[in-house]
Amino acid sequence: MEAKAHAKYVRMSPRKVKVVLDLIRGKNVGEAMAILKHTPRAAAAVVEKLLKSAMANAENNHQMDVSKLFVAETYANQGPTLKRFQPHAQGRAFRILKRTSHITIVLKERA
Repeated sequence: MEAKAHAKYVRMSPRKVKVVLDLIRGKNVGEAMAILKHTPRAAAAVVEKLLKSAMANAENNHQMDVSKLFVAETYANQGPTLKRFQPHAQGRAFRILKRTSHITIVLKERA
């Protein structure tokens, strides 16, 4: 039995999100929440909210015991990229890529 939560079209590069996800993979949910609260990265707030959502899904939709849950899988895939242009010298235009992420957290119960 597993519980999932997805956050799609998050306006953050998947590369930056993966750094935070690597910190919590394999940890108990209580420990993972503590790590996220004290991680000074922008992605930590988004991942913390997503972890709370996954915990609520496990408790309410799958009748799982929250005290036994751990973070089984975490991944951040690339979403669509917004293309913008920044004016530069001599009439040139430089492209800016504003990347988005699709983040997924999967929780399972320890035996």
